[in-house]
Amino acid sequence: MKPALVTGASGFLGWHIARVLLQRGYSVRALVRAGSRVDNLDVETVTGDLRDPDSLRRAVSGCGLVFHAAADYRLWARDPSELYRSNVDGTRNLLQAARQNGVERVVYTSTVGCIGIPHNGIGDETVSVTLADMAGDYKRSKFQAEQVALEFARDGFPVVIVNPTAPVGDHDVKPTPTGKIVLDFLNGDMPAFIDTGLNVVDVRDTAEGHWLACERGKVGERYILGSENLTLAQILAKLAQLTNRKAPTIQLPYAVAYCAGACSTAWANLTGTPPRVPLNGVRMARKKCGSRTRKLAGSWVSTRAPPSRHWREPSNGSAEPVTYPMRRNPPFLSPPRRRDAEEEEDKDAPRSMIFILRVSASRR
Repeated sequence: MKPALVTGASGFLGWHIARVLLQRGYSVRALVRAGSRVDNLDVETVTGDLRDPDSLRRAVSGCGLVFHAAADYRLWARDPSELYRSNVDGTRNLLQAARQNGVERVVYTSTVGCIGIPHNGIGDETVSVTLADMAGDYKRSKFQAEQVALEFARDGFPVVIVNPTAPVGDHDVKPTPTGKIVLDFLNGDMPAFIDTGLNVVDVRDTAEGHWLACERGKVGERYILGSENLTLAQILAKLAQLTNRKAPTIQLPYAVAYCAGACSTAWANLTGTPPRVPLNGVRMARKKCGSRTRKLAGSWVSTRAPPSRHWREPSNGSAEPVTYPMRRNPPFLSPPRRRDAEEEEDKDAPRSMIFILRVSASRR
């Protein structure tokens, strides 16, 4: 079995993808930048950079699979061109190296930010979106990188795209913007909130979804990986319930948040210190980023709070739906609790699921 290359394995989501691959018996090669390391996993590390094509050719040499989860994930950068060099040019460099080295399959990690959000606030993979709809350089760079992946797929290279929502969980050391919401709440550093929302999902299930996309995804398709749509107020209320802390009750008008973001970002541009309230983050928060799937056949998805069903194997290889319950909801959404033997299961309770539509080999 050829090794699998994972970019971003020293970070949050990439670390969990590497763990999933190790559990399935793969040897994992991790592309890391100089000075970085992958903790607590038995992986081979290769030093390189997405902006260095030669290092990428060395990294992919001999690999059968590539999981490209690395990205420059910043809502503010003093030099925004850095995001485009890493996210757009870096994706192109890696896919070129993978194609030249005969890699059998690539899973590219995009973002739900590249999914269109209609006026009702719930987007899916079929909603059209353009570069002009992207708020900020991070989202614009990821949108352009996704277009690069789609371009390679159209040219016949086996690339599958996944669009995670907002993963939460362990090993979010940096942390991500979603993880920072949790930390700010725990540190008492969130006196107010704005009216926004997002779809949250356990990072372990997101990593599992990457593997299923590799195993069953259709080349050139996009798949949302998510679980439950929540407003920010609902997330803070759940955190308050779990930690016995008070949730903030002051809701800021968008105009006030925008002014705070503009001032904070202007000061950051002068000092070079990252802003406390990035203006691009405020702009992104203006839309509640709920998501659902509308994939029909030849694909699998992870979706928000569907009803519970037992999985079953298809009998004839056709596009018959097979439902796999995910192991868990995001950790701050569903605290462990003991259930009495006589207590009936709440069939309407939210739960994370993966829906898989098996198809014949000719359609894969």
